Amino acid sequence: MPKVSQEELEKFKAKLPEMLPPEQTEEAKATRAKIFKGWDPNGNRKLSLAEVDLGLRQMRLHLLFRKPVILRAFNAAKSVSKTKGSSDDYIDRNEFRVLCEYLLRYFELYNMFDEIDESDDDRINLEEFENSAGAAEEVGNGKSRTQKGVQYEIRQRTGWLHILFDEFSDWALKKKLTMD
Repeated sequence: MPKVSQEELEKFKAKLPEMLPPEQTEEAKATRAKIFKGWDPNGNRKLSLAEVDLGLRQMRLHLLFRKPVILRAFNAAKSVSKTKGSSDDYIDRNEFRVLCEYLLRYFELYNMFDEIDESDDDRINLEEFENSAGAAEEVGNGKSRTQKGVQYEIRQRTGWLHILFDEFSDWALKKKLTMD
């Protein structure tokens, strides 16, 4: 990830919902239409993963969005509203609002994952998870669970050598974890 100041990162985080508005208001729709047009350089009304990545770079949002976040959000959004003539390899205008929503959600999940990943190796080992299980439970919308219960559930899903972001985000989405 490029070196940027903490102040710049915080500024971007605060502006994310404005920069990639997922709301269904007329203002948000107009903003998304402008963004989509800017990200669609060949005017074919669909975005590839590379075009989404480039669009985020042009907006300097690559400072926040790691590749796993972009990939997970893109793959989740591209299958939401398939219409006649749409492709599984692209995001069309109907799916772009959902892409914005997923980018924000997976960004939040990656921040949770990154806080747990103390060794910064893009995976969580048993010790890191045990050290943070209480924190993970606290962000789970106030639902109280024992540390052993959380560990057992993830261990069953992953085989437990390490937890990668994909596995963590699947689990966290299922449990509806948030940073709140």
